[in-house]
Amino acid sequence: MGTNKKIRVLVTGATGFLGGNVLKALMMQPDVEPIAACRRREKLPRNFRGEVRTGDLTDANYRREVVKQVDVVCSAGNWASMWNHKRQEHERFFEPTRDLIEQSIRQGVRRFIQTSTVVIGAVEKSSKPHDDFSQTKYTGFWPHLDCLIDLDRYMQKNSSRGTQMVTMRLGHFIGAGNRLGMLPALVPRLKTYLVPWLAGGRKRLPLVADTDLGQAFALAATADVLNDYESFNICGAEFPTLREVVEFIAAEAGVPKPFYGVPYPAGYAFSWLMETLKPVMPGSSPFLTRSIVHLCENWVCPNNYARRKLGYTPMKDWRTAVREHLSDLKAEGYPWPRLCQVT
Repeated sequence: MGTNKKIRVLVTGATGFLGGNVLKALMMQPDVEPIAACRRREKLPRNFRGEVRTGDLTDANYRREVVKQVDVVCSAGNWASMWNHKRQEHERFFEPTRDLIEQSIRQGVRRFIQTSTVVIGAVEKSSKPHDDFSQTKYTGFWPHLDCLIDLDRYMQKNSSRGTQMVTMRLGHFIGAGNRLGMLPALVPRLKTYLVPWLAGGRKRLPLVADTDLGQAFALAATADVLNDYESFNICGAEFPTLREVVEFIAAEAGVPKPFYGVPYPAGYAFSWLMETLKPVMPGSSPFLTRSIVHLCENWVCPNNYARRKLGYTPMKDWRTAVREHLSDLKAEGYPWPRLCQVT
């Protein structure tokens, strides 16, 4: 970032899947001094020897103190649910993150990097690619995604106040250690024989591997020249079809492939029914949610802008990352995951 001293980079959520990979990537940068923000320091990588700032991001005092004397904030600490929980999303995620942005501006942080997703963009019915600044669109049924859109707009609005704002539009996470998302939700459901092909499985998925995620944030944290507001698609090198991914998962995990298909409107309707019936159904989460169907829409989100502006080049093949992810889940018996964070 144009200085001779080390860049002090704070990583929130440093013990999570994303934050942990960001921290590892920053530890490899000789010009960076990474600082870990987390609730439990014992969950940090064993070889991490940097500063640790323990606390809870829902605590206003902690948010005010944690961003002091840092150059860059990598915001990777999210409370997230894949369905419902509108009040919790606002109280535990949106308001704490919005205030973290505000505190960063007040403390003179030079750059704030926020975790987001490529699916904040509007669904394209054609095969048209989504660019890095494509128009966002509220879902009305997925509060976490709608909160991410509100945060993106807040960052754009406040990008002229001295802190550069960077939205990272990330693809679907794959890699060992991830417990919330499309792949962990899919495997145990495939075992039931009730998962259909959506529109024949022809739509393309924006997968992104663990180490590529870390690389992308490290590049965004250290880039010399960025605009006041930036938005980057961060995905893998390929965009495999849903059918390619599910068939690969089925072969690797020994679970059945879907044997019937439905159009997307039917998938959304069935998911709505499952969410509606959840209070009288067993289990901690609905069988299917509209967010899962939304993730399986056509998301072709090229990395061209991130490659040109950051030097981002995804290195890990999606099959390798999925295989590692499945091996990790298999060790726990492919558990039926909760579709929201418990704490």
